[in-house]
Amino acid sequence: MKRRLDEISAQSLPPSVVRPSYDRHAAATGIVHLGVGAFHKAHQAVVYDAALASGDLRWGVLGASLRSRGVRDQLEPQGSLYTVTAREGSEERTQLIGALRGVLVAPEDPVRLVEAMAQPDVHIVTLTVTEKGYKLDPAAGALIHDDPELAADLKSLARPHTAPGFIVAALAKRRAAGLKPFTTLSCDNLPHNGARLREAVLALAGHYDQHLRDWIDAEGAFPQTMVDRIVPATEESDIAALEARIGVVDRAMVKTEPFTQWVIEDRFAGERPDFAAFGVQLTNSVVPWEDAKLRLLNGAHSGIAYLGGLAGVEFVHQFVALPAGRAFVEALWDEAATTLSPPPGLDVPAYRGALMQRFANSALNHRTRQIAMDGSQKLPQRLLAPIIVRLERSQPVDTLALAVAAWMRWQEGRDDSGTPFVVDDPLAPRTAGSENLTTGGAVAGLLAIDAIFPPLLAEHDGFRRTLTGALAALRAKGARAAIEERFG
Repeated sequence: MKRRLDEISAQSLPPSVVRPSYDRHAAATGIVHLGVGAFHKAHQAVVYDAALASGDLRWGVLGASLRSRGVRDQLEPQGSLYTVTAREGSEERTQLIGALRGVLVAPEDPVRLVEAMAQPDVHIVTLTVTEKGYKLDPAAGALIHDDPELAADLKSLARPHTAPGFIVAALAKRRAAGLKPFTTLSCDNLPHNGARLREAVLALAGHYDQHLRDWIDAEGAFPQTMVDRIVPATEESDIAALEARIGVVDRAMVKTEPFTQWVIEDRFAGERPDFAAFGVQLTNSVVPWEDAKLRLLNGAHSGIAYLGGLAGVEFVHQFVALPAGRAFVEALWDEAATTLSPPPGLDVPAYRGALMQRFANSALNHRTRQIAMDGSQKLPQRLLAPIIVRLERSQPVDTLALAVAAWMRWQEGRDDSGTPFVVDDPLAPRTAGSENLTTGGAVAGLLAIDAIFPPLLAEHDGFRRTLTGALAALRAKGARAAIEERFG
């Protein structure tokens, strides 16, 4: 019978696996993380593990899934232990992470999660709930009142449903107990993520109690952050390969790249780990770092996802191995880079070179289909923001527009070989049906979705013409031929 990773089997792991050097059972729960998934396990939890290893045992993590029980069911039989394997080429480094102290499934017992967040030892609440988890209209920035989960939280916070709902309920409980608010850290790829989360929390709190809202506003903290690490989805072949190397089955393993970066605005409501000692950058302004990451790394990823997915290119490294694919990415970066204001310490040409090396990492097998999910939530910050800047300067946007046109073509739900697929996106019901329209009609219909495209773009004749030409080329020739013709 195969051995499952747990506290007993972990003692017999091979010496090549880096193991926790601290007493897990002596650690306090100082952090609650909403939205436990592969990214958190490969990114923030690794930093907290380093904090515990330094001897500061205040920073154990209680995870919470706001939707499914999958992550909890993976981790519970393992005593919340799991491994992170960093891969590049033929090299692998595996580390056993002990920072997680358990995972709650919020829909099963929302009251328990609120009570956990309200405990005196909890100083930080972090989130990776994706763009749609904030329940904010991407264009207006206001709460989406007709969202069913948010509508339920607007009626009662006795059993919250949303991330803002859990935060407000827990902060209300802390205020009633005479405790300070925790620091709330968004770790999602959202522009101005701290400010947007703060807006959502204050709006919901004010709906119930203006005094609570004012207390959160005055005493709480919502620092901006930027996170960066490529974390592809774990597959059965990854689990089997790890078992062959370490001798136990880890159903909760994550694979990632060696590179990792976390930039945090240095503004906290109370205690925090010594982040700088563990490689985290503390800064007065995250925005320049955030813009560079969103517009270069994430923007290129989106272009690769849709063009590659349409062309039947399965992995990111395969796309950039194509001469035309690599040239497309470089051309997109040429356009996007002009919209940046690089912070001191960011060498944009060197950053681009490092990004291309990361994209070419064949050991990751980062699927284009994985990146293509939730595109309507990602387009505004990744591609539309630099397009707006360039149009305001009367600069061409041909390559950025091609990436947007590829997203439009993706909404048709069929790749260039005719193979159908499901468009995994919260706005899919609104974007569907464009395949039955003329190219101009499809562009006009999608541009009319104001949750994605601001009026400045929807009404810009030059942008509309560029998009229409790009979508026409993708429809007529297919994605591979279109990029080979332009960049080959």
